[in-house]
Amino acid sequence: MPRPRHLNRALVACVMLLLTACGGGRSEGPPSNQNDICSIFAQRPDWKDAMRASASRWGAPIPVQMAIIWRESSFRSAVRPPKKYIAGFIPNGHVSSAYGFAQAIDGTWDWYREDSGNSRADRTDFDDAADFVGWYMSKSRRANGIAMHDAYNQYLAYHEGHAGHRRGSYRKKKWLRPVADRVADQAARYARQLPGCR
Repeated sequence: MPRPRHLNRALVACVMLLLTACGGGRSEGPPSNQNDICSIFAQRPDWKDAMRASASRWGAPIPVQMAIIWRESSFRSAVRPPKKYIAGFIPNGHVSSAYGFAQAIDGTWDWYREDSGNSRADRTDFDDAADFVGWYMSKSRRANGIAMHDAYNQYLAYHEGHAGHRRGSYRKKKWLRPVADRVADQAARYARQLPGCR
């Protein structure tokens, strides 16, 4: 005798709830207190390990890396930019190919995978996103002479690209410099907090 339809739905809901509770879901979601690096690392100890590994490999300070990821994705793994619309209502792809924790665009992500040797890197994996940000910051230092602790200019180069930063393209975007200020403020906050983390 077939099971009633409402019981099938209830069974599926219970299985999904169980998978999520056991870590079988896609993502844990963003940390609850994004302004406290110690709280973030207490919730996600593996993120602290990823940040340390990236800092060791690329020389990129943890607070600056974390502030860039905070700004780019609010620590959400699979976020994309808004969609484009034709005639105001027909969906036509996304504004850019940016994706994942670091909001890396397709071309730059491909460059990173080839240049870093991390050919299987996944933009929704925090370890890979942290390594990407450290790698990009090291490229910004080499290409544009930006100090690794200079969160303001590191973010502008991250957003505008190395050539755009060199040209000063951000000067024409009045909205962008205050955003870079917020990234620098967040990096400074994280830097003050980090020595007190367990």
